[in-house]
Amino acid sequence: MSLHLQHWKFLTMKSPKRTKEIKIRLTEQEHQILLDKKTGAELATWIRDTCLETESPKKKPIKTADPELLRQLAKIGGNLNQIAKATNTEQARGDIINLLRVTAELATIREQLDELLERNQ
Repeated sequence: MSLHLQHWKFLTMKSPKRTKEIKIRLTEQEHQILLDKKTGAELATWIRDTCLETESPKKKPIKTADPELLRQLAKIGGNLNQIAKATNTEQARGDIINLLRVTAELATIREQLDELLERNQ
């Protein structure tokens, strides 16, 4: 078994609790360079991954949402709540014409959602 394969096998096993500590002294500039180079949140994790040639499991990045998109979705959600209430009321009364109107409103909302989805992909 090659040294690299042994190294990889060792690193992929369930790792024991870390009890050893290494302390180094850096200048302000050296420290800043390491902070600028690191990927992820923790410097210690980045140094360990870099020096031991491993890679930490990647966390999924949190996507930010466009505030305008959120406002539009909130409006559509409000419309859906009004339609749900109207539908329940019209069903209780047996008013077919108003149920058809509500169905048309739902179709309009679906078109709006499709348009928003298309614009924000």
